[in-house]
Amino acid sequence: SVTDVIPVNGFNREAVLRLAASAERGSEHPLGQAVVKAAQDAGYTLSQPEGFDSESGRGIRATIEGQEVLVGSPRFITEQGIAVTDYEPRIEALQAQARTAILVAIDSHTAGVLGIADTIKEGSTEAIAALQTAGLEVVMITGDNPLTAQAIAAEVGIKRVMADVLPGQKADAIKTLQTESKRVAMVGDGINDAPALAQADVGIAIGTGTDIAMEASDLTLMSGDLRGVARAIGLSKATMRTIYQNLFWAFIYNIILIPVAM
Repeated sequence: SVTDVIPVNGFNREAVLRLAASAERGSEHPLGQAVVKAAQDAGYTLSQPEGFDSESGRGIRATIEGQEVLVGSPRFITEQGIAVTDYEPRIEALQAQARTAILVAIDSHTAGVLGIADTIKEGSTEAIAALQTAGLEVVMITGDNPLTAQAIAAEVGIKRVMADVLPGQKADAIKTLQTESKRVAMVGDGINDAPALAQADVGIAIGTGTDIAMEASDLTLMSGDLRGVARAIGLSKATMRTIYQNLFWAFIYNIILIPVAM
């Protein structure tokens, strides 16, 4: 959800949020949907984009009411030749509060900074604690900047974070973990998670996610509750334990009785 709207360069709150939301109408990204919802909740009337272009995991460009609107990460806006140095203290302050900072530029001028809070799913902290108790290392792979990622990780008890990972780099992040002689299970739900789910030793898809994520995974949870991951792993271990016990007693039985039969 959008928690902060900070207009700059003489722009007002309504212009920043309304134009950003109008640009994001064509986006399926959760951050974009949060911006649209905030503008609708504020009662602003959104315009239809006249043109729309998206760079996955970075930002979008759209033409709204004859104005070029850019919405994206500070890096994305900087790459468009727009200076953001003056706003870095505000950006870092938001990131330190576990907010994702999104910049809005209108006609090549920075217009505002949006702070978006990631909502931690119910049961996530409990699920991570259960996995760690079972002896598993939990790693967060995210496109968020390190400050925001570390703040969120601290809330849920995750110690290792791989931040600033673009959607196309998630599979490479899994490969990095695998080169550490680790067997990796990846949990994901989006289109961009599919390559990483396929690369992992075990891919676990969230049932409320996209079809392609489910297709690329080995296991699909029926709901979006992350506690299902811990239950699935526990069930898997119990199943393997039963198999080994059955094999053990079958061999003992045969070792004892085959000589008797002979």
